[in-house]
Amino acid sequence: MFLSVVIPTYNRLPILRKCLLALEAQQLAAPVEDFEVVLVDDGSTDDTVTWLEQQADLLPHVRLIRQEHGGPAEGRNRGVDHAHGDVIVFIDSDLVVLPDFLCCHARALQRSWQSRGDKLCFTYGAVINTANFEAPTSEPHKLNDHSWAYFATGNVAIDRELLERAGLFDTSFRLYGWEDLELGERLRRLGVVLVRCPEAAGYHWHPPLSLEQIPDLIRVERERAKMGLVFFRKHPTRRVRFIIQYTWLHRALWELLTLGGLLNERSLRPLLAWLIRHGKAGLAMELLRLPLNRIGVRALYGEARQA
Repeated sequence: MFLSVVIPTYNRLPILRKCLLALEAQQLAAPVEDFEVVLVDDGSTDDTVTWLEQQADLLPHVRLIRQEHGGPAEGRNRGVDHAHGDVIVFIDSDLVVLPDFLCCHARALQRSWQSRGDKLCFTYGAVINTANFEAPTSEPHKLNDHSWAYFATGNVAIDRELLERAGLFDTSFRLYGWEDLELGERLRRLGVVLVRCPEAAGYHWHPPLSLEQIPDLIRVERERAKMGLVFFRKHPTRRVRFIIQYTWLHRALWELLTLGGLLNERSLRPLLAWLIRHGKAGLAMELLRLPLNRIGVRALYGEARQA
């Protein structure tokens, strides 16, 4: 089995270094014969391309593909187009994996193919969130790391022919969010089964919350709202409504939990600052999710009214 790891990246050089070096440290065994890393640089403005060119000898499995900034959907499609593997593994460029990562995906796929008698499945590895940049793989698995997402490209492996039959990613998703779950809806219609593979663990690094991040987090919520409406228009089902929180239940829930907006990013700022100063950035982020969810749901309904 030859695996192609497809990774879109945009201005993430510090963690990208760790991501690529962890992939180069893979310990291969049957059924994996070999692998490649197809890295699609999405118009980065940092030193990503320069570093990759300078470190080419340390990254023999990496092939760099460059494109103008077009978003992760376009980047993943371009990566698949350039891939040589019969199995495609999608991860994000801020994911650091263990040495048996690829073998775990390959073995789980092979077991499922043999038991099912077809290749209508994909493996979904564990994604463990961490803010530990120096040693991301030391983070323990936490309850809130579990995801109910069906096809989230932070850590999945799938037969290439099946992926191409589903139609790859819709490049109309040019802002943040939903392009992978939208492809997942098309995979569902083909009868494709999710096979959980927690042993294929990836450690998703993100910096601990700071107050300076809040405007960008709000921007992301508004982008997710725009793309959520694109998702729903393609798949106007009850399931998608719940996935993107486009229901009156979600609207009422976040209004209730934020006391009608009294708990917002401004009123919570002193408490968030106190928590961050006392080493509780994770708890601060969970608290900030309350107004962020309200912003996202309200933006979604606002987009729908303007359409």
